[in-house]
Amino acid sequence: MSRHVVTISELGDDDLRAILEAARAPLDDALLAGQGVALVFERPSLRTRAASSTAVQELGGYVTFFSDDEIGLDTRESAEDVGRTIDALYAVCAMRVRHHAVFGRIRSATKDRLSLINLLSDVAHPTQAIADVLTIADHFAGGDASQLAGLRVAYVGDATNVTRSLAVALTRLGAEVVVGAPEGYQLTAGTDEDPLAIDGARLRLTASPTEAVRGADVVYTDAWVSMGFEEETKRRRKDLADFRVDGSLLDGAAPGAVVLHCLPAHRGDEITDDVLDGPASLVWQQVAHRRSAMVGALRWIKDGE
Repeated sequence: MSRHVVTISELGDDDLRAILEAARAPLDDALLAGQGVALVFERPSLRTRAASSTAVQELGGYVTFFSDDEIGLDTRESAEDVGRTIDALYAVCAMRVRHHAVFGRIRSATKDRLSLINLLSDVAHPTQAIADVLTIADHFAGGDASQLAGLRVAYVGDATNVTRSLAVALTRLGAEVVVGAPEGYQLTAGTDEDPLAIDGARLRLTASPTEAVRGADVVYTDAWVSMGFEEETKRRRKDLADFRVDGSLLDGAAPGAVVLHCLPAHRGDEITDDVLDGPASLVWQQVAHRRSAMVGALRWIKDGE
């Protein structure tokens, strides 16, 4: 049975630690020498494509990129047949998909032979969460993610797939997570990536942005209008206006607090220029760690063979 990085929830504690450690190790191996990784993108992304391509090449492998127009999951060809084709030709398939259920369908169709990495779905974004943990650990713990216990991380705005994966990862590492979101935008239970299902998780939900960031060491936000929600732009801007991360909101966080954003940023909506470009911002460190996260995921997958 192949290894997969589809959600943080599916990974055991030892697996998560191993991925984080592998992400930090020097680039002195060629685990993917002569092997291919298929990048299947139903949704576009600058950072995900660049980081994934770079990571594969640095591990000695080669990449083929397939856009939505080329593949047409469940329009031009079924997800199962796409999976069977890639399984015959590639070692790993990394995917950005609209519907999380695609991963389970491909696993079933390939009898779990094809290793899968979730580069974003409507449910989870595990590689982003790994990159975020690495960024936070660099700043607060000398890179050691096992030393994050007691750290307080606030997420404010629309609680998305990013929020879910990040909250699962951080609470399992002992950090406290507070999610500030208005009604209709808050975390809900029942998905495959469900921080609310973790026993004893240090997770708190609030409808107040000021309460969410009070005493926080890290303040995290994401786009108010994610891909697929463009028609809701006007309503979302109104509903989420109080959750903008600006200098005033950041003043309520702990002294020395840092700011994260997974990008792309809609400047002036969920975050202001002075914060995004200011001294508290670690967003470009996050970008660099997107590559680290992919390196860690690929090494962990190959080490399991």
